Amino acid sequence: MAIGVALALACLPLGVYPRLACAVLDAGCPTTAEPRGDLPKVVPMTALQVAQGGTYVALGDSYSSGEGVYDLDKSPVNDGAARCHRATGSYVPLVAATYEFGGGTAFYACSGATTRQLLTGQHGQPPQITRVGPAASLITLSIGGNDAGFSKVLTGCIVKIPWSSACVDQDTAVRRRIDELRTDMGKVLRELRVRAPGARVIVLGYPRPFPEHPVASVDNMSVADQRWLNGMTRRLNDTVGAVVAEFDRGIAAFGAPGSAEYVDAYAAFSGHEVGQPQPYLNGLAVNMEELTVNARSYHPTGEGYRRFADLITKQVAAGPGRPMHNYRLVTPGPA
Repeated sequence: MAIGVALALACLPLGVYPRLACAVLDAGCPTTAEPRGDLPKVVPMTALQVAQGGTYVALGDSYSSGEGVYDLDKSPVNDGAARCHRATGSYVPLVAATYEFGGGTAFYACSGATTRQLLTGQHGQPPQITRVGPAASLITLSIGGNDAGFSKVLTGCIVKIPWSSACVDQDTAVRRRIDELRTDMGKVLRELRVRAPGARVIVLGYPRPFPEHPVASVDNMSVADQRWLNGMTRRLNDTVGAVVAEFDRGIAAFGAPGSAEYVDAYAAFSGHEVGQPQPYLNGLAVNMEELTVNARSYHPTGEGYRRFADLITKQVAAGPGRPMHNYRLVTPGPA
């Protein structure tokens, strides 16, 4: 017995008993094993992940609705398409087919829309803005051309006495309307942000309608007329782009989610303007029987809308050029 007690006491420093208890009783075992699962982690999202995370909502005017190809469309899109001239040939379905959006696509751009009509509605249809909700992750729109009165301006340039200055005489009024657009454009961006605070908003500009250096008269418009219309398009784009950029700087400064991004399409149709051999814009289309101008005049052709789609899809992939502040919760699987 004395020998047994002595051996027991001698073994205690060697840690024999703890190991024996662990092996026999499953008690006192060391806790050096890795945990069975990590805690959920907050992970920053890429710009593309943000865009694809929910619903793609397409708003805007005729340059987004597909006016230029509407009369060729056999199956216009969504309710109200007949009044809004919403066509499958627009850039919107092409963007929707390029990426997989978690919440699908909602297409409600409407020909003739102004910034105010985005908020109040057209043709008895609900306001486009009401189509936007918290599930929206990507919003695209073109807007501002109707605020500037470009349709009437273009008509004034075409329906005039040849060689008169009636076209460029509209300069003061057009500049004033473009300057006034700043306020209403800001309202649209703020309302979109209230409704979809985490979404990416991509605003598409307008293409230059005529060559950079016109050399001949087109549709009763002189070289000087064409240069002036190009200049007004540039001014409109710069105004809208500046509002969008300022709005995005505010989002970034507060480290808030979402973004406001501008795509400058001014030179997008370079070499394919009205008057060129293969234009991406329809020229003047007149119904000689009714003596009316077809609405597709000076709107993108199918190739033009495909070019727009290329610009948008590239912007979706590239992002705003700054870190996004959108995050997602990731729960790791079992080890």
